[in-house]
Amino acid sequence: MQRSVFSLSLSPSVKRKLVNAGFQFTNDLLHLKPVQLSKEATLSQLEALEVLQAVRKEGGGGDEGGAGASSSLTALELLQKEEELRSIVTFSSQLDAALGGGLPVGKTTEICGAPGVGKTQLCLQLAVDVQVPQCFGGIGGQVVYIDTEGSFLLQRVVDIAAAAVQHCSLLVEDDEQRVAMTTFTVETILSNTFLVRCHDYVELLAELHLLPDFLSDHPRVRLLVIDSVAFPFRQHFEDLSQRTRLLNGLAQQLIAMATSHNMAVLMTNQMTTRLRGGQSQQVPALGETWGHAPTSRLLLHWAGSRRLAAIFKSPDHTGATVQYQITSEGFRDVDQSEQTHTVQSAASQRDTSH
Repeated sequence: MQRSVFSLSLSPSVKRKLVNAGFQFTNDLLHLKPVQLSKEATLSQLEALEVLQAVRKEGGGGDEGGAGASSSLTALELLQKEEELRSIVTFSSQLDAALGGGLPVGKTTEICGAPGVGKTQLCLQLAVDVQVPQCFGGIGGQVVYIDTEGSFLLQRVVDIAAAAVQHCSLLVEDDEQRVAMTTFTVETILSNTFLVRCHDYVELLAELHLLPDFLSDHPRVRLLVIDSVAFPFRQHFEDLSQRTRLLNGLAQQLIAMATSHNMAVLMTNQMTTRLRGGQSQQVPALGETWGHAPTSRLLLHWAGSRRLAAIFKSPDHTGATVQYQITSEGFRDVDQSEQTHTVQSAASQRDTSH
């Protein structure tokens, strides 16, 4: 059954332009690129992206990256599917335990925190860890890394990758693991990391629109990183309702891709100051509506000179707080006795503040 473009949640002027250009049904728009639609329907590039997002979200028939593409499942089938998916380890055993095994595949996770606390370091660590071979407890995948801030540091990735390769080489016990180490090298890790640089929100939305086709051609991709999702959307927006609309479409798109392509989606978010009851406090950027978008939220913050990771939104593990450190080898645990003291101090500070 064909669906009219007039049924989409778009402005009347955009719908008129689509019809005048000969686009009567959503199926007519399925295989168009944003630039092509912009030219043919005399739309701005942003309007074209909004149209294509609406088609994916509200139903265009058969687009594998869209929200309406998945077939129905029973609750038992969904449980069995989730149990088959492995998590991506962080190389911090305490954080992995708090997350129930690591970063969950098939779901969206957001890391929030102030500059310099380690958000990008954790993203780079996971971009390497997703490639750990299955015989070492990994998932042997690839990663798409979208950098919006210019914070992707190649030398840092090389250092983290070298440490991961060295770690696995010390664990070799059988022939399967020896064979796996021949293809788990710094060079293969770099070749399985697909880097995309986006300079504004239009480029980001355009890349995400094209991503499902890329994922179909690269079925081993098990992690999508967006570092950061906040940066492009905190600039050049006079119409906040438009920003909210675009972010809602983005959230639905990421959830659909995580589910249909069996991959983890990891985003970073900045912090902003909000006044409540006459007092200022640091909260994640992009507003409360966006806060409902990711499946899980992880807050990285300072407690004096120590770094803490707190899970403050999760279906299963809300409330856990662990200490971590950033070393030359990457994201790591700290001494257990230090961790206990720090977490107790942080808990008492929260109790006092309430």
